[in-house]
Amino acid sequence: MSDIQDIASPPAVSAPTDSARALPLAGYVFAALGALLFATKGIIIKLMYAEQIGVETLLALRMAFAIPLYLIIALWTLRRRAAKAMGLPPRSVLLRAALVGLLGYYLASYLDFLGLVFITAHFERLILFTYPLFVMIFGALFFGGRMTAWGIAALVLSYLGLAIIFSAGITHSGSDTTIGGLLVFGAALCFALYQLLAKQSITVMGSAIFTCIAMISAGIAALVQYVVVHGLMLPSLSAYALAMCAALAIGATIMPSFLLNAALERIGPQATAAIGTLSPVGTIILAVIILGEPFSLTDGLGTLFVLAGVGLYSWMDQRARN
Repeated sequence: MSDIQDIASPPAVSAPTDSARALPLAGYVFAALGALLFATKGIIIKLMYAEQIGVETLLALRMAFAIPLYLIIALWTLRRRAAKAMGLPPRSVLLRAALVGLLGYYLASYLDFLGLVFITAHFERLILFTYPLFVMIFGALFFGGRMTAWGIAALVLSYLGLAIIFSAGITHSGSDTTIGGLLVFGAALCFALYQLLAKQSITVMGSAIFTCIAMISAGIAALVQYVVVHGLMLPSLSAYALAMCAALAIGATIMPSFLLNAALERIGPQATAAIGTLSPVGTIILAVIILGEPFSLTDGLGTLFVLAGVGLYSWMDQRARN
């Protein structure tokens, strides 16, 4: 999920300046804040379900708040391209970005939101956290990538952890755990395919405009789905519900994406990925404190296996690229 950049040899300097020393610190802060904000997504969704807000309504509201902001960002990016005498990307590239956005930001989000109806927020976050391993598998099967011994080891570790948590969930919640787990696995699969398919478009048009087009496309799909299911009648929402939906769109979606991009620029993908493990840990803590979700020793053991597996994959993948 990180851009690999060729790093030229830096010019010789006598001593680092205060501003140079501040960049890594800011990067670590941005990475931690981004990971923690991402961790709030499942919590907010669960709170909205408690307010009797349905899946289609919540997804549409999230996108309704997000689309105007992405439109502003897209217009600003296009103005910058025009100032540099850069034209619009080809129509075929724009269409591809919109279709890939439907896969990664609409279908994956819809499956994820549905899954959260059935399973705990911390189990959902751990399942989603394994999507880089699906990137490895699909890359090897369909995109000319290769499977590595350490990648397989990471896969085994992570899914052993998920199996431990899943077995405990089956004991307590029965078929709900199976349904919810499969839905969120579907979301992880969709997002992994999105990551692989998005590379070509991002290379041609840049990450900023690609993200805006992908998100706007997904947002339109979510709004159309709401109209199909509920008609043109607007939902009746309290001020609290509206505030939480805005927090889901801005605080748990847009802000963390920009914070993590800023972290990548300052401290690189390896450190950013390592700090990203705060996201599932943060979700677990918030789920226990805010939602009162149970968290047993079995959950803790499974979580350690998942974090170890994804951490191993991220670390070894970055070493292989350097």
